[in-house]
Amino acid sequence: MADPPVIIWEQEVGRLLSYMDLIPYLEDALGKFSRRDSTEVIQPVRTVVPLQKHGGFMGLMPTYMENDGVLCTKFACFYKREKGSTLPAVQATVVLLDPEYGNIKAVIDGEVITNMRTAAVSAISAKLLMPPEAEVLTILGTGKQALSHYKVFTEIFSFKEVRVWSRTKKGVERFVCSVGGPVKGCSSAEEAVRGADVIVTVTGSTEPVLFGQWVKAGAHVAAVGACRPDWRELDDVLMKAAVVYVDSREGALSESGDVLLSGAEVFAELGDVINGTKSAQREKTTVFKSLGMGVEDAVSAKLVFDQWKLKATKLLWLTMTPRISQRRWIGV
Repeated sequence: MADPPVIIWEQEVGRLLSYMDLIPYLEDALGKFSRRDSTEVIQPVRTVVPLQKHGGFMGLMPTYMENDGVLCTKFACFYKREKGSTLPAVQATVVLLDPEYGNIKAVIDGEVITNMRTAAVSAISAKLLMPPEAEVLTILGTGKQALSHYKVFTEIFSFKEVRVWSRTKKGVERFVCSVGGPVKGCSSAEEAVRGADVIVTVTGSTEPVLFGQWVKAGAHVAAVGACRPDWRELDDVLMKAAVVYVDSREGALSESGDVLLSGAEVFAELGDVINGTKSAQREKTTVFKSLGMGVEDAVSAKLVFDQWKLKATKLLWLTMTPRISQRRWIGV
């Protein structure tokens, strides 16, 4: 008989998951995905259900990794909120299943997983594509994804300067106060971008906020927002001048407005670079268009669940140890 499913809430996910543990798993998963071996990863393009009444949509992201024994799906709801709305823009839940029996092993809060795996993949793109000796990081956006990107980029890289911009002064001030590290708030996107070596766009914008004429030659851009075919963060000048990398070519050609509306050519998937089948053109301006993939959620959820089991085993052992010691003392 299968064990009942466990529920792992947001705070616990945050305690169980670290970037240093997560990044190697994601690199391995991206490489497996880009090899297109059906026994490695089966991941259809995200299924999208419009939620027109509420100004959003639900994405269903199933993944099966046969060799790793991972069966998983994520339910993610995205909304275009009005300015000043207190409602969340993104909600997500990850369900981990047993591939042999088909039962649910764990229901895991998906917000931390989504934020951390997205930021970690952006950091992987920077590791592979940013110019050598990059000194200036710019983040456009001040939401939860901006915070997760700040954390991982400052954890694994050494930038001399970090800049941030948001559409509102209040957003910039809140971000600067919350990160607990050195960061310069900028009054305009152009001010934040000029001279930056690495630029991360994590906005809710549906129209370009980053323009090619501002971008330093040889800079690397990790574009995370604009996950629908009619949404944009980057203008045509930047998209056509840059060497464009994606997480999934099929996904980008279905969902990315930055790719579809600009007519830019996709040079490679990030996994192709990891596998050595495509080059990392660091000497040129590069764009990594991130849409997020089920395989990223799958390996993240498995890592969380494995860490949860390890913690539960340790706690069980600690609770049993006094009893074992007592039995030995009385000769039982």
